[in-house]
Amino acid sequence: MSPRGVAIEGLRERLFEAADRVLARDGAAALTSRAVTEEAGCAKGVLHTHFSGLDEFVAELVLHRFGAAAALSQDLPSRAGTGGVADNLADVTSAVLSLDPGLVGLAVTRPAAARRVREAWAGGAPGFAAVERAVGAYLRAEQELGRVAAAVDVESAALALVGTLHHLLMTGPADAEASSRARVGRLVRALTGTA
Repeated sequence: MSPRGVAIEGLRERLFEAADRVLARDGAAALTSRAVTEEAGCAKGVLHTHFSGLDEFVAELVLHRFGAAAALSQDLPSRAGTGGVADNLADVTSAVLSLDPGLVGLAVTRPAAARRVREAWAGGAPGFAAVERAVGAYLRAEQELGRVAAAVDVESAALALVGTLHHLLMTGPADAEASSRARVGRLVRALTGTA
């Protein structure tokens, strides 16, 4: 435990990592303020000192994790012309599919957390829309290089891909990540006409 009144460096990330461990080990129902702070080795009240409550913490954790996945997607357009189209998209799809479905489900079932996430995304925080824009830009760049057929509607393909990721994340069992990746790979090839 950290001494009372002493700032803990990297506390936010430490709490987020602790929450990830609680979710992976015990599931979404076990994610409580106490479980997170105990897992992080912090005083029980630390989470409430830095967040208005568990709902804000869950929302910020979801936004942080989606932000990391969206950040990976921003590099996609610069990768046009290198590697395989499906392979380049695999990194982004894997990042989105690696989000804990329990966490996402928890954020959806806690109205205050869900509202906070929606408001943040509406305000420009990176989420599904940022991934969709990056995938569309990447596919356009590949189309200009002739690696994606000119007939492909890249905006619709990006929407279909991101919509599928959303569907799989929201409805798939937590242990279905590998199967989901294979399904997404087939979808990418079908949408883009690439091997």
